[in-house]
Parts: sequence; C-alpha cells; structure tokens
Amino acid sequence: MGHLQRMRSVWKCVLFVPITLCAIYLIPASVKLFIGFLPMEKCHLESAKMLNLDSSVDASLNLQSRPDVLTCTYWKAAIIWEGMFDPRLYDEMHKMRGSSVALTVFAVGRYLDAYLHTFLNSSEQHFMVGLPVTYYVFTDMPEKVPNIKLSPLRSMKVIKVEKNSRWQDVSMMRMKSISDVIESDIRHHCTHVFCFDVDQVFTGRFGSEALGDSVALLHAHYYRLPKHLYTYDRNPNSKAYMETGDFYYHAAIFGGSWKNVKALTEACYQGIMEDKQNNVEALWHDESHLNKYMLLHKPSKVLSPEYCWDTSIGFRKDIQVTRLLWAPKYYDTLRTP
Repeated sequence: MGHLQRMRSVWKCVLFVPITLCAIYLIPASVKLFIGFLPMEKCHLESAKMLNLDSSVDASLNLQSRPDVLTCTYWKAAIIWEGMFDPRLYDEMHKMRGSSVALTVFAVGRYLDAYLHTFLNSSEQHFMVGLPVTYYVFTDMPEKVPNIKLSPLRSMKVIKVEKNSRWQDVSMMRMKSISDVIESDIRHHCTHVFCFDVDQVFTGRFGSEALGDSVALLHAHYYRLPKHLYTYDRNPNSKAYMETGDFYYHAAIFGGSWKNVKALTEACYQGIMEDKQNNVEALWHDESHLNKYMLLHKPSKVLSPEYCWDTSIGFRKDIQVTRLLWAPKYYDTLRTP
C-alpha cells in the first residue's frame, strides 16, 4: 500500500506541474492582469518594533504604508516594498557597521557572452552603492570575463569552474561552489553574501535595506497566487519534497550573512547529492531545495518581487518600482550543448 501511495503522489506531481506551468506562463495578458487584483493577506503587526528585527533600523519600517500588499510574515519577518523604508537610514547604519557584500554570479558557457557584461555594468550603477562589494564571477572561461570599470570600494575575483553538460547540473552544483568559496575566501572579507543568476539587469536601487541574516525573494509569478498552485517538489522520494509551504521563493536571488548563506548552500547541496544517489532530481533543481530549506529555516527578511520582476507579467499596481528585471531568455540557444 505504501508503494501505491507513493506512485499516486508521483503521478499527481507529473500531471499537476505541466498544467500549473501552462496556467502561469501561457495565460493571456488579461488574465495576468486579473491575477494582479487578487487580494493579499495583510500584516498583523501594528508596528515594525514588533518584528523579529534583523537590525535596529528595521524598527523604522512603515508596515502600514503599503495597505495593498503583505508587509510582514507570520513569523514576524519584514517583506520589503517601496515606500516602507528610508534608504538614508539603512545606508548610514551599514556604513557605520562596516558592512561589506560579496556578490556571486555564474556565467558558464554561452551565458557569459549573452549576459555578464550587462549584469555587471548595471550592478555598478544600482547594487549596494556606497558599500564595499566584491564580485565573485564563476565561469568556465575566465579569459572572456569583461573588463568592467569598477567604482571605488569594489573589486572582482574570477573563479574557474567546470562546464557541466546539462544546464540543470550547472544550476544545482553552484551550491557547492558558493559554499566552498565562502569557506576559503568570503568569510574573511565580507559580512554578507548575495547570490544572483546572471540573466538579469539592475534597473533601480538594490540597496542596504535588502541586507539581513537570511534573505529570500518572492517569485514574481507566484506571489499573488493561492498556495495550491505553487510548484513545490511534491515527489515524496526527493529531499526537496513539500506538501505546502509559506511562500514560493525564487532562487534567482538569495542572500544573508556569510554564515547563513553557507549553511543554506551546504544543506541544498547535501539534498541534491542524496537525490542523485537515489536517482531522483528535484522538480526545479536547486530552487526546489532552496524552498524546502526556507520552509525549515525561516528567512529573517523577505524581498518583494520589485527586486526581481518579469515584465512579461504586465502591469501590476503594487509594483511601484523595479529594481532588477529578468533579461530576455534564449533557452533554445543558450541551453543547447
């Protein structure tokens, strides 16, 4: 009976996921517009002083300034939206504390030529401006990394990695590479780490208000949908298995203190390797494992979809500013061997 139940669960996942993806990515613009009017829960806290504060300046957040969206979680973490924070207060505090940020990004194969130059140039204009930032660029072609003019307090380190034959393996194995470089280098130089996909473009302030002990991002395509439409890995044979969760997080961005990012990447890598030993691959690869980790270890700060927006969704009244945009995806050419 146990075997039959597991098989039923697997088939439910196999049938459910394609239907859900069609509903989310292929629906007409008019329906996407309608989704933008679906009501969101509201923050239950009267004041930011009631949050589990990442830092003292978080007490200055105005949770009631955005009645149209959810501004806190039930475990009392802030969800950061435009209009909630004073950028000057955050920048002053982090400069006083001596905060410094490692930005990790993988540019492997054709992704380097297609995206890296634009990603780095836009980051110089918008990411953690005024704070020390070190770029850690992981690539299989170090000689092709563009020579970007960096602002003061900013530097770059290029780390050679092997090119995997499948893009899924590149995505999953980055967890080990990030963990390794945190241990060997980042922890000696930086207080915080942010990990990014390369096929994105900074378009607005992505500043110190985003720093925290453990930071997750609400996925732009899911944040207004009911939970039963979230594409968690529902295969009980996977270490990423989830029946339900709190939110659906996007693995295109995650961050936190170097200790917490190291713990996250180590746990995700362990889950990925255990799945491999059992001939299992999580539905959305490292993103599925990240969602499982964030379910068990709640993030101390959550970023709204402003911090990684997809313009194909169309107009959303609640997206008052876009800080990072999805770049055009050329999967047919970039993901071929």
